[in-house]
Amino acid sequence: MSTMPRKGQHQKKLTRQEFHEKFQNSFIDPTFIKVKDELASVENIAWNNYIEGGHKAPLTEKAGPDFHDPNYDLSIEWKITQKRLVEAEKKQKDLATKSRVLLISGSARNDATCPSEISKTSRLLSLAASELENADIETDILDLSLLTSDYDKHIHPCKACVSTAMPLCHWPCSCYPNHALRQTNDWMAEIYEKWVAAHGVIILTPVYWYQAPSVLKLMIDRLVCADGGNPDPTLTQGKDAQKAKKIELTGWNYPKHLAGRAYGLFVHGDVAGIEGLRRELSDWLDWMGLIDAGPSARLDRYIGYYESYAESHEVLDKDELVQKEVRNIAKAVANAVLKIREGILEQPDNNVEPVRRK
Repeated sequence: MSTMPRKGQHQKKLTRQEFHEKFQNSFIDPTFIKVKDELASVENIAWNNYIEGGHKAPLTEKAGPDFHDPNYDLSIEWKITQKRLVEAEKKQKDLATKSRVLLISGSARNDATCPSEISKTSRLLSLAASELENADIETDILDLSLLTSDYDKHIHPCKACVSTAMPLCHWPCSCYPNHALRQTNDWMAEIYEKWVAAHGVIILTPVYWYQAPSVLKLMIDRLVCADGGNPDPTLTQGKDAQKAKKIELTGWNYPKHLAGRAYGLFVHGDVAGIEGLRRELSDWLDWMGLIDAGPSARLDRYIGYYESYAESHEVLDKDELVQKEVRNIAKAVANAVLKIREGILEQPDNNVEPVRRK
């Protein structure tokens, strides 16, 4: 069986004129005219970095003794993220620390951007947060709508390294930043740490066109490295696809870096799609080895079925049952977290060797 990577899809590089047009598109505001000469100089450097190659990770240092190849030049930015994950994992496993739950709002709407109004999801998240605080559990809030309102904040898309070979997908992701392509300010470095530090996770999200909102799906795709990802990029000498294929075919153990944490879900909508999305999210979290906090912690509900968008917040005001159900999700996750940390609760198939690994 050949392990040679297949080639032939990648498009040609931009011409100098095409690069110029793309670069200048970020500076069409007339206020930049007074620094056009300076921008031209920056553009010229950026063009050279783009054409030359080798500027994906311009700042590197030797991997060190904790890696397979201690002399490999690893990205300093990646090493900083990796060290933060190691420290977060140590603290998460320390029974002397307080329990911690990550609350994730999957809505793209907030009142600092075009919709001019907060999301119902953020309101429901606040209810869950208050219940967790009542249970003396620390909360960490991840509001994915900040992708639509914060300056230059990004979750860049997954490049699907897994589909070439699992060891090519590094934990944490090493695809970004890519400075040569100006793929920078990737929020996932911080988001990975939030997941690792948590003992439980609750995702609250609306349905957009029968699917997860794009801000949530971006995060989900980039968490693929948490399920089977390679924690040592020196094994594959960075992104050497052929080496990664050989390693996988020799035998890969698909480490589940987030397994054992508790989870809860609340999916809401106004017309259709809530049950399908709730099942998809449950299946995804189950696959990664997280432990559901029971049927009352995995809910899908309509809020204002076929009622006007304009009055959706007023409908939520009146729907006290939905509000109570969200509070119950938090209570269930709090109970599950405590039982997991006491060693009372774990996945029933935790010690069963899987027949098929992937």
